[in-house]
Amino acid sequence: MFSMRKLAIMVEIVVLSLPILCHASAGGLKVVATFSIIGDFAKQVGGDRIELTTLIGPHGDAHVYEPKPADVIAIGSADIVLVNGLQFEGFLQRLVKMGNSKTPVVELSKGSRLLRNIKKGHDHDNRKSHDSSHDHHHKGHHHHGKYDPHAWQSVRNAMVYVKNVADAFCVADPAGCTTYRANAGSYVEKLRALDEEIRVIVTGIPESKRTVITSHDAFGYFAYEYGIRFLAPLAVSTESEASAADIATLIGQIRETKAAAIFVENITNPRLVEQIASETGLQVSGELYSDALSDESGPAATYIAMMQHNITTIRSAIAGTRHGE
Repeated sequence: MFSMRKLAIMVEIVVLSLPILCHASAGGLKVVATFSIIGDFAKQVGGDRIELTTLIGPHGDAHVYEPKPADVIAIGSADIVLVNGLQFEGFLQRLVKMGNSKTPVVELSKGSRLLRNIKKGHDHDNRKSHDSSHDHHHKGHHHHGKYDPHAWQSVRNAMVYVKNVADAFCVADPAGCTTYRANAGSYVEKLRALDEEIRVIVTGIPESKRTVITSHDAFGYFAYEYGIRFLAPLAVSTESEASAADIATLIGQIRETKAAAIFVENITNPRLVEQIASETGLQVSGELYSDALSDESGPAATYIAMMQHNITTIRSAIAGTRHGE
C-alpha cells in the first residue's frame, strides 16, 4: 500500500543526498509529464526547447502507479507539470502536496469532448464539452469521476491536448511561443491525417465484424469516434476486479454479438483475456496499447504509432476471422 509517511521520509533522504538535483540544468523549460502519452505530446510541441521528465514510462499503468521520492523532487523543480486530469492520476495531488510545490499543473483534457463514466463501461451517447479543471481528484488510485478519463483515444481530442500543451508552454516560456505554435501546428496536421486514416480503415470493416474484446474499458472514445465496439471484463480502471458474474455476462455478450477478435493490452495481465478466449473459442489476436506507449523498439513508441498500431491490429485480426469462416 502507498504510505505517505514512508514517502515523506524517503523524500527527505533523497533531497538531502542530492542537493544539486533541482539545479542540474539551467537550460530549457523544465517539463514534467505524468505518463508516456502526455510525454510524447510534450516532445512534439516542445522539441529541443524543453527538458522533459516523464513519471510513468513505457508500458506503465497510471491506475496502479505508486509514486517515488524522485517524482516529488521532479515536480518541485519543474516549471510546469502536464497531466491528463479527469481523476486519471489519482496519485498526483498527494505528490504536489508532499512537495509543497507551487509548480503550475495543466490538465490537458480541458476543453475535450468527453464521455460520461458509467458503472459498466461508457455512455457513448452522452458526450459533453467539459472544463476538467472543475473536477476534484479522489484520494484513491482507482476511482475515476464523472467522465471517462481516456479522452486521448479520440484523435480529435488529442488535437485539443496538443493545443493545451502549446498554450501552457507559451505562458511558461513566452520567448519560445512562436516555436511552440509552429510545432503544434505541424503536429496537428499529422493528427488530422491520422484521424482520416483510422476512419478509412474502419469503413473497410463490415459493420457486423466491428465488435472486439479488450482487457479494460479504455477504448470508449475510440468506440464513439470510429465505430468499433469494445467489450471488456474490467471497468475504466485496471485496479477493479471482474467478478465471475461479470465474466459470465461478458461471455454471453461475446457469443450474442459474435465478437470478431480478442486482444490483450500492454498494461494489463493477460490471464483474464486468455481465460475468456478459451471459453469463447476466440484466439488472442495481438496486443493493443491503451494507457501507455511501448518503448522505443516497440510498435507504439509515439502516440501516432500507437493509434496506427491499434487500428491495423484490429483490422488484421478481423480480416483473419472473416477469411477463416
